Amino acid sequence: MKALIAMSAGAALLTFAGAASANQALAQKNACMACHAIDKKVVGPAYKDVAKKYAGDKGAHAKLMAKVKAGGKGVWGDVPMPPNPQVKDDDLSKIIDWVLSQK
Repeated sequence: MKALIAMSAGAALLTFAGAASANQALAQKNACMACHAIDKKVVGPAYKDVAKKYAGDKGAHAKLMAKVKAGGKGVWGDVPMPPNPQVKDDDLSKIIDWVLSQK
């Protein structure tokens, strides 16, 4: 029984890791990683900093969907983020889920 539970937990972790990798790949495909990195500021904020800022904010996903689509300025400094209306909503939702999961 313990072996079955351990195998199930391991499979779940691999599935989560695979989804996280796929969502990071979506961020790279959509050029998000040109201005952002996971753990350091590039042009825009580190994704870990974004996740920390929005931790516990139930409306964060919707706010970030709108901000990425429309662009923005002033929250993280003077450098504006250009609008990204070309990113498919489904892809953007996955990317934002991934960003918000960064620790």
